[in-house]
Amino acid sequence: MIKMQVIGRLGKDCIVNTVNGKNVINFSVAHSERYKDSQGNLQEKTTWVDCAYWTDRTAVAPYLVKGVQVYVEGTPEARAFSRQDGTAGASLSVRVREVQLLGSKAEGASGTTPAYTNAGNANTAASGNSYANANEITEASDDLPF
Repeated sequence: MIKMQVIGRLGKDCIVNTVNGKNVINFSVAHSERYKDSQGNLQEKTTWVDCAYWTDRTAVAPYLVKGVQVYVEGTPEARAFSRQDGTAGASLSVRVREVQLLGSKAEGASGTTPAYTNAGNANTAASGNSYANANEITEASDDLPF
């Protein structure tokens, strides 16, 4: 078995389709890496990964929107193709087994964290479970064990 793991941001909102009676959520993840080239200049390389998540749990779809950071795990598929101008091309895709929502750019700017980013697993986040915000914890400070 070959397993691929990707952490990156969605380039656009996901699309939910039905193929032969099964639901599939399609989305693209951009993974960027920064490095220094041989001259010491800072460079950035972005790899786009097309994702196909075959699942009946489509409740996660509203959370898979442009800019959201996700962790995706699944089986890789590489495809070679010819462009219209005759040049060779290749694409990288993943048949997703697991998706985890990690957050969005807007959260860092406002200092607030939506409940779904603390969920870890997107499937539990989409099921409607709510998680306590750090500001909502109501334990008395004198009950600390130390």
